Amino acid sequence: MKKVIVIGCPGSGKTTFAEKLRDQTKLPLFYLDAIWHKPDRTHISREEYDARLAEILALDAWIIDGNYSRTIEGRLAACDTVFLFDLPVETCLNGAITRLGKKRYDMPWIDTELDPRLQKEIEDFPIKNLPAIYALLEKYKDGKRVVIFKSREQADAFLADR
Repeated sequence: MKKVIVIGCPGSGKTTFAEKLRDQTKLPLFYLDAIWHKPDRTHISREEYDARLAEILALDAWIIDGNYSRTIEGRLAACDTVFLFDLPVETCLNGAITRLGKKRYDMPWIDTELDPRLQKEIEDFPIKNLPAIYALLEKYKDGKRVVIFKSREQADAFLADR
């Protein structure tokens, strides 16, 4: 396990898991949100994002935390291990709500209320995103370790058993 992606619905616990995995493996951790977003709540250009992601993918080892559907196929092709958080919508909504008002390493600002666009993204994730993710996992599964978590407890148990 040298090139790892952690994907899934916002609020599912990807970042917390990725940080714990980094602490265990000592692999460098990259947050896609921190790359994409600027402190003024704008974002870098797609070209800048793609160039930065290409630099990370060229490294010998990494953990990449984040979904970003547009670039997921390239990350799947490059990784050796995938952790997918396929959790219930309610769990993800609660996760997004519990991080309100807290400083996060992966975001350059502190949210104080649930953004309606984020709420909609979470609610739509099982229908709009998961089928495509599962199709890509099927396409790229050969030679990769794929671990699917249906609960945060499963993710915690995985880390405890390492």
